[in-house]
Amino acid sequence: MGVATAPSGPVSDTDPTGPGPAHWLRVARETADDLATDAVAREQAGKAPFDEVARLREAGLLTLLVPAELGGGGADWPTAYAVVREIAVADGAIARLLGCHYFLSWSARFLAEPALAARVERRSAAEQWFWGGGLAVQEPHLTLTRTARGHALDGRQSYPTGVLVADRLVVRARRAGTGEPLAVTVDPAHRGVRVEGDADTFGQRLAAAGSVEFDAVQVSTADVFGSLSADEEVLTPLSALTAPVGRLLSAQLLLGMTEGVLAEAREYSRAGGPAWHPARPAGSHHDPQVLTGYGELTVLARSASALTEQALKAVHGGLARGEDLTYDEYADISVLVAMAEAAASRAAQESTSRALEIIGPRSASSRLGFDRFWRNARTHTLYEPVAHRLRDVGDYFLNGAHPPFVLPV
Repeated sequence: MGVATAPSGPVSDTDPTGPGPAHWLRVARETADDLATDAVAREQAGKAPFDEVARLREAGLLTLLVPAELGGGGADWPTAYAVVREIAVADGAIARLLGCHYFLSWSARFLAEPALAARVERRSAAEQWFWGGGLAVQEPHLTLTRTARGHALDGRQSYPTGVLVADRLVVRARRAGTGEPLAVTVDPAHRGVRVEGDADTFGQRLAAAGSVEFDAVQVSTADVFGSLSADEEVLTPLSALTAPVGRLLSAQLLLGMTEGVLAEAREYSRAGGPAWHPARPAGSHHDPQVLTGYGELTVLARSASALTEQALKAVHGGLARGEDLTYDEYADISVLVAMAEAAASRAAQESTSRALEIIGPRSASSRLGFDRFWRNARTHTLYEPVAHRLRDVGDYFLNGAHPPFVLPV
């Protein structure tokens, strides 16, 4: 799409049982181009993204991570990251939807027994489910209580992504009596589930955020994926890797939005739009301040991209280690991802804000829609504060402390 920053980065070797990374990246670019044609109008309308999810479904992107033998695309996480980043260049909210879907639909593979995970993924692929919800800690918590027929889920929580359009929800609940945190999947069409579109954020307006109330919702044993306990007697290093896998989605999303705003700003500047200051000649894309501004933002974006590529390789290597992964190795990977997310957060906030200054007063035009990049990036970084990532990096550097097991919002 001609972005001014680094490309989405290499993906791993082709899976012989699936179409391969090159195919999926091509599909992602075609889908991103399609989304870009009406991105401003859709964002301003702010409707629940049923149409956008249908576009992702028609492109085959919803089943990307499902093994080919179970009816899916057979791709790996490096490919999924590249796809999310490509979509984010055109539409940050839809990329966030897709990234959340990948993380939640994949969670069964790490948290559930293999046979159960395979059944879930096979059905998800066959019925083209879209997944929403979230596994981050929230208060007040949902409660899961044993009943004669299995379990009952009660409580109310808000989620920033996916609940308005989800075919399946994955949520965090505490087991009554013990307080053990569990990952639970729920069909939103079940009796006792009420989804409300009560979110009113200034950004990520197409991320299908909302509240969900669970009133004695019947949950079978097979709908309880597994424990989310941070206790090392329960949480293996491989299971703990779930957190950095999800956090790296945040970095890719932020980098995609960074690349998107710089690409659009560059095209506007090249086309002869007003320059840095109204007093300067229109179309002065050789203005030293304009060039310096773009130079600084390109360095920020490329630096964050390089760090994210290191983190991606570390995550992919950790997944390949499987059950041989150690806690020390998990800590190294988690810290790298924290650094990448912090760098991507800074790049996104700086780029989406300063690009408006470079373009000048015309960037305030609702017709051009430059503001959506800033609003989407800022909303996302409010949900995932960079200060938390920097604290984890500092504690590891100074004290050798392992980062806590914190799942992304």
